[in-house]
Amino acid sequence: MFAWAPIPEPFKALGSVEFSKLLVEKADIAVSPGIGFGEYGEGFVRIALVENEQRIRQAARNVRRFLEHAPEQLHNVVPLATRR
Repeated sequence: MFAWAPIPEPFKALGSVEFSKLLVEKADIAVSPGIGFGEYGEGFVRIALVENEQRIRQAARNVRRFLEHAPEQLHNVVPLATRR
């Protein structure tokens, strides 16, 4: 089973590939960039729900922590995205 999630507004300008890379590097989770599924996938990531419930819950916690702390930790990355 898969879930499609929109990229949060502060990260939209990065695009799905760069946002997916950030999740791997900063939240220790892997998602598929939406653009890999066609032009209408841009702005989204696809999440595979193929692990057990405990691992999925841990991934959700990691994403939550990343989104809560990203403004302080990524102040030098995210503003650049808005200049594109």
